[in-house]
Formats: sequence, C-alpha cells, structure tokens
Amino acid sequence: MRWYTSDHHFGHFNIIGYSNRPFISTAEMDQTMVERWNDVVGDADEVWILGDLVMGKRKRGLGKYVAKLKGRKIFVPGNHDRCWQGHKGFKTKRVDFYEIGLIHEIIDNPEAHTVAGRRVLLSHFPYRQGLTYQEKFAEWRPIDTGDWLLHGHVHASWQQQGQQINVGVDAWNFAPVSEDSIAAMIQAGAAEVPCLKHVLAHKT
Repeated sequence: MRWYTSDHHFGHFNIIGYSNRPFISTAEMDQTMVERWNDVVGDADEVWILGDLVMGKRKRGLGKYVAKLKGRKIFVPGNHDRCWQGHKGFKTKRVDFYEIGLIHEIIDNPEAHTVAGRRVLLSHFPYRQGLTYQEKFAEWRPIDTGDWLLHGHVHASWQQQGQQINVGVDAWNFAPVSEDSIAAMIQAGAAEVPCLKHVLAHKT
C-alpha cells in the first residue's frame, strides 16, 4: 500500500496555535501523530512525505518520533526543512534525516505518479495562482497544466481545491492518506472540499 502525507511540524509548538491543532503540548501532538501513522501504515508500506516534517530540535524530533514511523519513508522536503533545496547547504543536513530519522530516500523533484489512471504530480507546494500573482515561494510552486497535484503547505486551508489534493495532516486528522482514498477523489472529479473536522486527538 502507498500513502501520502505532509506538514507534521514535529517539535513545533507554535503550529498548534497557527493551525488550531487540538493539543496542549508538542509532546502530545508528536506522539499522537506517530500513533495515527502507525495505526494505518504497515512495515511493508510506502509513505511519501511532502515536506515540513521536523522543526525545533531536529535531531531529537527525528530520533524520538520520525524513526518510529512505520513503512518505507520517501521524503520530498518543504520550505521549513533544513534539507530543502531552497536552503543554503541543504545537502549537508540530509545525513540526519537518513541516519537518525531512518528516511529511506530524499527526492527534491519527484516524478509524477499514476493514480486511478491519471497523471498526478507531487510537490510540497500547491499550484502557482497566476503568472502575475505575488505569492511566497512562487518560484518553487508548480504551474497548473491540467494534471492532478498532491501537495501540502496550506495546512487547514482545504482538503481539495479543484484538482489539488492537500495531503497535510491538518486536513486528514493527523494521519497519512491512502492511495485508495486519493484515487476515489480523483475518480469523483475536481471539487471544493473543506478539511475534516478534528476529532478527539487522544486514542481511546
């Protein structure tokens, strides 16, 4: 099984307020995200992480949380990741992700996937809004040429916008999204879908 996810922000206290996450501490948030991941992902599964994985004390977050995540982890760095290609010296930061976080592969510009018979692009960022639109990280955003796009970055802004599907944890109750779920959305066609309402963060 293949899964997609992004924007965990392990170790980032301020993201709780910024994204209205239902946690009182980073420890609670981080542990819940590990549990939600491991509840659905198996050891033989493949998980594509589309950026913004760890903030704060990087080595601690990688060792205490990321290393415990099941499956073969393929990482597409986002703008908050020190190993993102937009940061100076990004290659030297990758050792920690591989060795401490047990990341299997880091890919800056991944090839498109095929889901539900459709070509699907992968990026941390959503589509560029327009050639004249002044937006942050515009030069890193893909241009919409009609393909479906899996992305993160927007947190709780939407779950689906047209042919863009936000796989960020804020849109999916802090768990990865299965390829089957993505396929069902693609088969249903372009739509405007808000984020899921957060349910109780604690396991019962």
